[in-house]
Amino acid sequence: MTDIERKQLELHTVTIFRNLLDDPLISRLSALMSAKGSAKEQVDTYCEFVHELLQSGDNLTEYILKRVLEDENVYIVQKAHDMLVSEALESSAKHELKILESIARLTPEDFTSQIEYDGYLPKWNTSRIDFTGAYNERLRTIDIDGYGIFAKFTKFRFRDGEIVPVQSTDPVRFADLKEYERERNQVINNTLALLAGKAAANVLLYGDAGTGKSSTVKAIINEYQDKGLRLIEIGKKQVAALPAIIEKLKNNPLKFILFIDDLSFSQENDDLYELKAALEGSISSISANVVIYATSNRRHLIKETFSDRQGDDVHRNETLQEQWSLSDRFGLKVPFMMPSKDLYLTIVHELKADYKITIDNTELDLLAERYAIGGRSPRAARQFIEQLKCAEDGE
Repeated sequence: MTDIERKQLELHTVTIFRNLLDDPLISRLSALMSAKGSAKEQVDTYCEFVHELLQSGDNLTEYILKRVLEDENVYIVQKAHDMLVSEALESSAKHELKILESIARLTPEDFTSQIEYDGYLPKWNTSRIDFTGAYNERLRTIDIDGYGIFAKFTKFRFRDGEIVPVQSTDPVRFADLKEYERERNQVINNTLALLAGKAAANVLLYGDAGTGKSSTVKAIINEYQDKGLRLIEIGKKQVAALPAIIEKLKNNPLKFILFIDDLSFSQENDDLYELKAALEGSISSISANVVIYATSNRRHLIKETFSDRQGDDVHRNETLQEQWSLSDRFGLKVPFMMPSKDLYLTIVHELKADYKITIDNTELDLLAERYAIGGRSPRAARQFIEQLKCAEDGE
C-alpha cells in the first residue's frame, strides 16, 4: 500500500468531521488519491481536482482548514455549549485533526510522480499550519466566529422552515446614514448591551417612510458582525415560527437579531397574537442571545380605519387597547420622524460633501426642495443627490 493510498483510507476513517467527505473538492481529492487506470484517466482526475480547488484559491491547506473550522459537528456543538465532552470524543477529534492536516499538506509532486506523463500539469500551494492549534483557537473565539452555517455567513432569511444564508446584502454603514444620531444611538447601545451579555430589549423602530429605520438595522449588523452578531430576517407572515427559531438559537454562543421589516397588521389575526406571545415580557429580550428588531410605519402596528373606531362592538375600546398593546411589548420604541426643512437640507449638504458635488448651496437648496415636493426624508435627499451626481458626471 502506497503512502497516498494509506492517507486515502485514513480520510475515510474520519467520523466527527465526516461532513467534509461530501465537500466537492475533498470528494475529488479522495478520488485522486485512489486514481487508477490509464495516464489519460489519471490526468483527467488530477486536473478536475485542481480545477475545483482554483474556484476558491490555490492553497489546499487553507481550503481544508477553512472547511474544518466551519464544520458543524457533535464535538464543536458540545464544546460551544459548555457540555462535558467524553475522553473518547476528545481523543477522536485530536486524531482526526492530525489526519486532515496531513492530507491538507499533499503536494502536486505527491501525485505527478505516479502519473506516466512528462508534460506540464497545473500546480497548487500548501502551507504548514497546525490544525489542532487553529481549531483550539476557534474554540476560544467561538462566541465571535461561530460554527457551521453561522461561521460561513452573517445574514440570513427564514424561508420554507429553514434559516438560509443571504450572500448579496446591503453594505450600508453608519457613515452612510446622516443625522438621526439620537435615534440611532438608542438602537446601537441596545445592541452593544446584547453583545456584552447584558439585558437587551426587543426594539420597535417606527415612523415615516424613508427615514432610515431599516438602514439602521442593516448598518448595525454590518458594523458588528465581526463581534459575534448575526441577523435573521423574518417575514411578518412567519411570526408563528418565532418560538421555534428562538429555541434553535438560544444555546448558540453567537448573538442574533431577528429582523421583521415593515411590520403591520390590517386586523386582529393569529399572526398578531403569535408575535404578542413571542414578545411576552418585552422589557428584556426573549433569550439571552436573541432580540427582535422590527420596523413599522405605524406606532401601534395596526392599520386602523374610522369604522374600526366606531364599529358595533360594545367593548370596542378594550379591543382597540388590546390591539395597540402589541407595540408596548417592545422594551424599546424608537421614533424616526420626517425631518423638518432645515434638517432635510442639512442631510442634503452632508451628502453633497460625500458625493463631491460642486453646485452652489443656494441653487442646491432650491433644487432639493423642488425634488422633495412629495415629502422630505433622508431617502429623498439621497435619491436627489445621486440624481444630481449623475447629471454632473454626464451619465
